[in-house]
Amino acid sequence: MYLKDVPRTDPNIDPATLLQLARDVLETEAEAIRQLAPRLGEPFVQACRLLLACRGRVVVLGMGKSGHVGGKIAATLASTGTPAFFVHPGEAGHGDLGMITPQDVVLALSNSGETSEILLILPMIRRLGVSLIAVTGDPASTLARESDVNLDASVEREACPLGLAPTASTTATLALGDALAVALLHTRGFSRDDFSRSHPGGKLGRRLLLHVADVMVKGERMPTVGHAASLAEALLEITRKGLGMTAVVDADGRAVGVFTDGDLRRVLEKVDNVRTVGIAEVMTQGGVRIGPDLLAAEAAQLMERRRINALLVEDSDGRLVGALNMHTLLDAGVI
Repeated sequence: MYLKDVPRTDPNIDPATLLQLARDVLETEAEAIRQLAPRLGEPFVQACRLLLACRGRVVVLGMGKSGHVGGKIAATLASTGTPAFFVHPGEAGHGDLGMITPQDVVLALSNSGETSEILLILPMIRRLGVSLIAVTGDPASTLARESDVNLDASVEREACPLGLAPTASTTATLALGDALAVALLHTRGFSRDDFSRSHPGGKLGRRLLLHVADVMVKGERMPTVGHAASLAEALLEITRKGLGMTAVVDADGRAVGVFTDGDLRRVLEKVDNVRTVGIAEVMTQGGVRIGPDLLAAEAAQLMERRRINALLVEDSDGRLVGALNMHTLLDAGVI
């Protein structure tokens, strides 16, 4: 069943019909993307070469729905190592054309290949000597013929039953833009560190940018007791510092062990008086350590892998510089 088979005036459309309509749309758009892969060839390689050789910015043009897709493609390129921005073709003809320089590459999107606002500014683009990559649904269109490289994003049909609303065609163009961005990312050797510098905000940025040193508890806030302390003294330190654990240090301030809330539950099953027990008798020898320069996300992975809730942080000389637990990472937005 397709949308054209459903009466538009039916107010009592059933759930099964709604789900089938939605599935038909998804299948239509998925098929449009599947048909792109076999058509990729030398034009795609040429487009990548032009973009890699670009000494300026990639200027993405598109009207209407293609414009919305173009904005996303520009954003994806910019965040994956290919500087790019979107220019509205209508505004370009009224001054914004000055945003394009001879060092740039223009990526123009038009399903018909006959978008008047884009065709109007083509002579000015050519006068600048700018390379032009077109993404069209008609390889015989004016824009396709006038471009240095045309990428064929044509689809057999739109998901819209009228064949009018851009649906499958915009999905195909968007996917083709992602393909360009990923191909360029890989070729440039764009790394996780590069990616993190483009995404400092939100949870993604915190996971990629925050190091253990940025989130660990240190200084006076770090729970520590001496090797000769009693279990009772260790419990007071754990309570005061609120980290659910304490490091146990020797006379030189180096960590020799750790004692956590979990250790306390096990100890209470075996001892009658916490005041008579030394912390050295019940602590976990050594404890799991991590360096301050590692990513905080790696600390989370280490705790999950070892099934523990706290870590001691040591520098390259083996000196205790901090501590953290799962709540520390949760508060920092790492997990």
